[in-house]
Amino acid sequence: MPDRRRQSGGAAGALSRGPGLLPVAAPRTGRRAAAQRLATYQPTMAEAVHQLLEAGYRAGGGQVSALAVWRERFERDPEYDPQLCIIASDAQGLVGVIQCWTSAYIKHLVVHPRAQGQGLGRALLLHAFSVFQQRREGFVDLKVLEDNLRARQLYASCGMRQVRREPVPD
Repeated sequence: MPDRRRQSGGAAGALSRGPGLLPVAAPRTGRRAAAQRLATYQPTMAEAVHQLLEAGYRAGGGQVSALAVWRERFERDPEYDPQLCIIASDAQGLVGVIQCWTSAYIKHLVVHPRAQGQGLGRALLLHAFSVFQQRREGFVDLKVLEDNLRARQLYASCGMRQVRREPVPD
């Protein structure tokens, strides 16, 4: 099984959330975020999820492979579990996605611009923490570009801390 935590993927900082820091109760998401509903990934959602990931990375750095490549790698990965890809939608369509691996690693977290600032990113992150807590995971890891201050602030506000810095490959 590949160790996702060691792959740089353009990330500059590795963050982790450890024992005793996982939320015990369901997260409070606020009035506006409550209008979204959560579901787990279904293969029929692949194109919409991929479009949201692409849009999110256009604005915030990072990258996602072409749809066919992304889908193949995602759905056939040994750490794939559709229960660990949580999708948020509203009346207009997909507004958020958090894609995680069974190794308690968060691969992607993207919120559509129309839903940003409403607590959805936080709700998705805390929901993922809750899922990993139910699976008895002691830590949750991710990587984030050092200059992605908005994401870093979100992660810190949810109890994550930097555990190492890595150089960004050329």
